[in-house]
Amino acid sequence: MCCLTRSVKITTDIDSLRSEIRDNSVRVIDVRRENDYKKDHIPSAVNLPLAHLLSDDSPERVLKIVNSLGIDDEMPVVVYDDTFGALASRVSWTLEYIGHSDVTLLETTFSNWKSTGLESDSAIPEIQNKEHSMKLQSDILATSDYLESAKARDNVILIDNRERLNFLEQHIPGAISLPYRTLATSDKILRSKEDMSRLLDNRGVTGDSEIITYCGSVGTLSGLAYYALKSVGLPNAKLYVRSFKEWKNLAKPTEKQEDASYWDLSAE
Repeated sequence: MCCLTRSVKITTDIDSLRSEIRDNSVRVIDVRRENDYKKDHIPSAVNLPLAHLLSDDSPERVLKIVNSLGIDDEMPVVVYDDTFGALASRVSWTLEYIGHSDVTLLETTFSNWKSTGLESDSAIPEIQNKEHSMKLQSDILATSDYLESAKARDNVILIDNRERLNFLEQHIPGAISLPYRTLATSDKILRSKEDMSRLLDNRGVTGDSEIITYCGSVGTLSGLAYYALKSVGLPNAKLYVRSFKEWKNLAKPTEKQEDASYWDLSAE
């Protein structure tokens, strides 16, 4: 399948989102828990808790959810969370997977939004259903079978985005470690393009390689890494959505890092 044509824009800045909200030209998705959303949220935001999405993230059900949120093919979407962008990334990736081409991440978390004195409210918007088409983007998804065959190729880079200690204890053979905590800054969910490029260069993640990201279980931490790759113009990225939990449950091979002394902290 041909790749989805997607803007290089990965995040939406605060000022742009505020302008789009005033113009009523964007659908904002809050992926926090329902109780947190009901207390307060970014004005006009609708709620899609990640747990609700993951209870059945089949494309058919996701399409129904998208329709119920008033999102058609042309509606710009901005997703945010309060968890350094990881949960929002998983939702954004899912929308991208079913074929929504205009979805970005808010550049910061809801806590940072509020701490800067920006407006929030508790009003729940009335949304009319829309009709979104289904155009599955299979080129951004890696299954366990695909990964098992792909990781043997020279032009494939496998990235483990879990905590460093988890990686050292056990990981998919051939993976390199890129802990999710290295991807952000104190106030942004992703580093600047220049800093991200330097970080990835130091890990040998460059060029035209196919890059597959994975994390612990549901593709949140690795979802953030997926967008980190896209933010520096690395287009051939895939997300192993079911991640290490599925890999282990399938009794596929793993390895332990016997010599951890090579770790180069200067790469941070």
